[in-house]
Amino acid sequence: MSLDEIRKKVIFHNSVDVWIATCLEKNMNWTNTEDYKKFIAYLLANNLNLKAFNLCAHEAGATEDEKIKFTETLAETKEDPNSLTYTVKLNDAALNIIRSFSL
Repeated sequence: MSLDEIRKKVIFHNSVDVWIATCLEKNMNWTNTEDYKKFIAYLLANNLNLKAFNLCAHEAGATEDEKIKFTETLAETKEDPNSLTYTVKLNDAALNIIRSFSL
């Protein structure tokens, strides 16, 4: 699902879903947790208003094994702020920052 599509559903999204949508738009592999950490570091460095929260993939309705494995791998390094899951408000300014990300 694209960033525009998930934005239409609700204004706030978790950063893992935003990461997946960003990767799909850019034809990138989303399953690399180190790349996710770079993405979060980029968002934090660009002063995007992020609020950390605990996301359990099972509780969030994730049924895809890759997404569950991805979030569990991130949880192993939860001391690292770039490994956390955040809420992201998908307004125009945030989308511009997100879409400007590159590895």
